Amino acid sequence: MWTKKDMPDLTGKTAIVTGANSGIGFETALALCEVGATVIVASRTLEKATEAILKIEKMGGKGSLKSGALELSDEQSILDFAANFLENNSRLDLLINNAGIMTPPASVVKSGFESQFGVNYLGHFLLTSKLYPLLKETANSRIVTVTSLAYLSVAIDFDNLRLEKEYNAFREYGQSKLANLLFSIELQRKIDKIGGKVISLASHPGVTSSNLSRNFSKEEFDQAVENFGGIMPTEQGALPTLYAATFTEIEKGNLYGPDGADYLKGFPALTPVNEMAKDQKLAAKLWHKTEEILGLKFL
Repeated sequence: MWTKKDMPDLTGKTAIVTGANSGIGFETALALCEVGATVIVASRTLEKATEAILKIEKMGGKGSLKSGALELSDEQSILDFAANFLENNSRLDLLINNAGIMTPPASVVKSGFESQFGVNYLGHFLLTSKLYPLLKETANSRIVTVTSLAYLSVAIDFDNLRLEKEYNAFREYGQSKLANLLFSIELQRKIDKIGGKVISLASHPGVTSSNLSRNFSKEEFDQAVENFGGIMPTEQGALPTLYAATFTEIEKGNLYGPDGADYLKGFPALTPVNEMAKDQKLAAKLWHKTEEILGLKFL
């Protein structure tokens, strides 16, 4: 049973955690700071990041904390955040692509893509691509992208990335999380192909209490809790991400989540992925499409 007490000392290491002002992101940033890391608390606004930092500082920890404004629905915000970080830092040991939204009302990001696909996936792809030059120069660096087992019930519909079809909040959420998992695995393939040393991993929190459910009605939330037989506390839901980020004997290119029945609750362990998530042709198609959307070439 692995817990954050098993984390190694991270003094001298630098980590970015997106969405670190609340939920699993907050618990991730707190745990990394507790073991000595310098943690950039990336949030939509500096005010939210500062609030989170003040809370973490009250809890103690031997690391240090910095704030960063990062709005993943806005490409310019992502570019500004990455440029600022690269200008002011000489290393990046951990990039934790954690931030996300779940089942909001139908909406699009500034570029016109469905908001969950845009924030959860496109934003993190762009951020990773811009920070990769420093990641590859930092020994033993890792990228952890947070997904969800909601990916199991969907496919990538390349004809419905801009709300071309009738909106289905849960389907679009699952699609964004499948895209995250495909990205994480494909990124490792590409790194291996060029002989790179950066490790790409995915994590999922299982059934965990977090503010992701803020768009649920009370009835929907209560029904979900009943269906799953309870939910884990946020601190436990952060463990798979921390495990992927810090465990020394990790298997690159894999997915980590709870070890219990159906991989929904428990403590960190390897989670098998389905054939779609391992589909290299699908991953390559998504990667190429994403490069077209963002107007860049990444690896």
